[in-house]
Amino acid sequence: MDDPSIAAWLAEADGAAPADGESPLVRLPTAMRQEFKDPLGPIYTDPASLVADAALPVIAVGDIVTYHLLQAGHQPAVAVVDGKTKRETVDASIWAAIDGFDSHHRVRNPQGTLSVALVETLGETVEQAAAAPDTSRIVLVKGEEDLAALPVLVTAPLGASLVYGQPEEGMVLTTVDERQRADALDRLERMDGDNERLHRHLGLR
Repeated sequence: MDDPSIAAWLAEADGAAPADGESPLVRLPTAMRQEFKDPLGPIYTDPASLVADAALPVIAVGDIVTYHLLQAGHQPAVAVVDGKTKRETVDASIWAAIDGFDSHHRVRNPQGTLSVALVETLGETVEQAAAAPDTSRIVLVKGEEDLAALPVLVTAPLGASLVYGQPEEGMVLTTVDERQRADALDRLERMDGDNERLHRHLGLR
């Protein structure tokens, strides 16, 4: 990323009260955390093999995953990053390589939650990716993007590819289908939050 102001914005302490749209839409309860340990698709350690198997558009969640896809010569249609990996700041060389996106979108999202701003931005960028697959956009998350895969699975077009990292194992490739979409929505609905409000911001009603 060639704009130092972005890295500074992600790293700076955020003591301000949440603005409209930045408050949590859903919050992950402790009892559900174990459900996210199992991968939602095959695990790859070779980025080139993953790119060869992935259908378009490709949506990447995570800094390291995005970096590996770019190094393999593939620009994700949507990338979601927060400047961290395993809760630590990513290496400067990796951050510098995450570049070349046509548009940038900044949102705040507290740890262990999905904010209205993140969910709506994901819906908008995924829709843009489906309509204009030759362009790319990056969502820069101040806070945490760990749960972003779920709204992506709900809103992405059928057949799209979601790629995210599996700690200590590699990259997971998930093809969006009706089963994955229903499972993701079920998990979101079982989190702490208002399901009617959740559906509205996901564009389901």
